[in-house]
Amino acid sequence: MFENLSNKLQSALQKLRGKGKLTEKDIDLAMKEVKMSLLEADVNFKVVKAFINSVKERSLGSEVMESLTPGQQVVKIVHEELVKIMGQGESKLKFNQNDITCFMMCGLQGAGKTTAAGKLARKLKKDGRRPLLVACDVYRPAAIKQLQVVGQSVDVPVFEMGDKTSPVTIAKEAINHARKNGNDVVIIDTAGRLHIDDNLMDELVEIKDTVKPDEILLLLDAMTGQDAVKVAETFNSYLNITGVILTKVDGDARGGAALSIRNVVDKPIKFLSVGEKMDQLETFHPDRMASRILGMGDVLSIIEKAQDAFDEKQALELQKKLKTQDFNLEDFMTQLQQMKNMGPLDELLEMVPGLGGNKKLKGLKVDEKELVYTEAIIQSMTKKERMNPSIINGSRRKRIAVGSGTSVQRVNSLLKQYEEMRKMMKKFSSMGMGKKKGGFGGMGGFKLPF
Repeated sequence: MFENLSNKLQSALQKLRGKGKLTEKDIDLAMKEVKMSLLEADVNFKVVKAFINSVKERSLGSEVMESLTPGQQVVKIVHEELVKIMGQGESKLKFNQNDITCFMMCGLQGAGKTTAAGKLARKLKKDGRRPLLVACDVYRPAAIKQLQVVGQSVDVPVFEMGDKTSPVTIAKEAINHARKNGNDVVIIDTAGRLHIDDNLMDELVEIKDTVKPDEILLLLDAMTGQDAVKVAETFNSYLNITGVILTKVDGDARGGAALSIRNVVDKPIKFLSVGEKMDQLETFHPDRMASRILGMGDVLSIIEKAQDAFDEKQALELQKKLKTQDFNLEDFMTQLQQMKNMGPLDELLEMVPGLGGNKKLKGLKVDEKELVYTEAIIQSMTKKERMNPSIINGSRRKRIAVGSGTSVQRVNSLLKQYEEMRKMMKKFSSMGMGKKKGGFGGMGGFKLPF
């Protein structure tokens, strides 16, 4: 996420870290590199200019010049200013306390509105709400069918009236349908165009005036950079949007849209859509994003992902097993499966403090096929073998290798890894690691994925 920008900013600031004293010339040279990094990332020029001026002014003050670690102080200032341009804190969705809450999704065709609508519906349902998806795109072929497929995948109902009824009528009737069927949130998936035109905007304004949505969320493709900001300006002028969802963030190496939107249109980024899976919708936290860009890690997001992916009951059972050294291959596989639910492993590594800025890890691609092979091997074992791996002799290993479509060497490697992990867990247990409140390290319920 924002790989090029992150690399270049870290490189520019690294030159300041080791110096015991900074001169104005040192800061000027560093800010020149930072400026070029931001412009290359397609950040709005006015935003860049204001950012550089603010960082430079603060860096030349006594806070830095009289510090024993001036380089670290400059990094701290850059972090604070990055947070400032992206928005000071999380911008939460606004819900109607007296009636049905209505969210209107808008944006250009191809921005990922339908997928994002499904992701949002899933998130709301997980939070205990009863969402209804509404198909108001009557122009794009198979748009209604796509929303139905998305709705089915997240187990959320879809309201549609075909492609012959006006979107305004559909939106209005959807509210009535929600009242009758006990839905408390309506998510309207509107039509997009390849470019902004009067017909599109007139229709969206009419939908807005009819249903009076609590949130108007603009979907923007992060890969379009400055174009995304221009689109945001136009949609905001017509609809007065309440927030932005940045899509395809996982494919964007620049980050210009994320750093420009808040400053240019004065609207918060509420979510990041980071992949195709329905659980890949992240709440946008400016401070955490700034930390990730600067290679400082993002522990809080890791913990949240773990809490979302890991089953609390299973985690407690695992703790008991670790204490009694009863950890077997079934437990091992369960933990691997839950770890997969946290997202791509290379992205998780970037969130670990100290690893995000590690040059050795840049460009690292974790082969997730290895997890597939591991699962296949364990599933090819009998129940007895999984519960007691010590009985797996040579002939059993050959049978497991054939059954999993792998090799004996892979089976041997897995059993060796398991044994090493079991020994490590035994050490943890003897050190009393599992006795702390909240699991390992007291990290608010975060359980390590073993």
